Amino acid sequence: MQATTFSTWLLDLDGTLVDSAPDLHGALLATFTRYGHGDVDEGLVRRFVGGGARLLIERALAERYPDAAAAEHDVDTMHAHFLDHYAAHIADRSRPYPGVREALETLRGRGIALACVTNKYEGLSRQLLRALDLEAFFGAVIGGDTLAERKPDPAPLFEACRQLAADPQRALMVGDSITDIRAARNAGMPVVCVSYGYNHGEDIHAAGADRVVDSLLALI
Repeated sequence: MQATTFSTWLLDLDGTLVDSAPDLHGALLATFTRYGHGDVDEGLVRRFVGGGARLLIERALAERYPDAAAAEHDVDTMHAHFLDHYAAHIADRSRPYPGVREALETLRGRGIALACVTNKYEGLSRQLLRALDLEAFFGAVIGGDTLAERKPDPAPLFEACRQLAADPQRALMVGDSITDIRAARNAGMPVVCVSYGYNHGEDIHAAGADRVVDSLLALI
């Protein structure tokens, strides 16, 4: 598969463009500390990133209290605290992965239409991209709350193509996890995954992507 033959690229955010785990960990640690749940390891965050902040909290609680029901915790309040803290510290330590900026610059120079398609809330996604000077590369940003559906549903991928006035049959999905692979398959799109991201602790090479690369630069 030649990635350069696609006129539209849809790129995931966390774990694909940006290593955001340090600041997500900071928000989760602040939240766990605030509500008496103790310390939480950054490695746990790296395993559980990908389904949105609320699911991250629920998974972390389940890890801490495997025999307790989720209803025993005030997840709504924790979620609100997490979002407030994260928004205030969204790019303290988060950074684009090596080669990301150069790859986006090359793709833009070649006239490739780019969209960011993520399960992070759209407002937070734009805030993070803006803080890292990446937002201008993208003609569309589709977050986990942009539509009623989120990845692995194909709707966000199709919405990105709609906003870009792009043909979905000429679009490529680029991500880091099984969620991105399933979204692409559901949309009938090819998918490439990066090897360095967050895939719930599982080997991305065995997840069924059309190709796995160590850098976005390897695709171009």
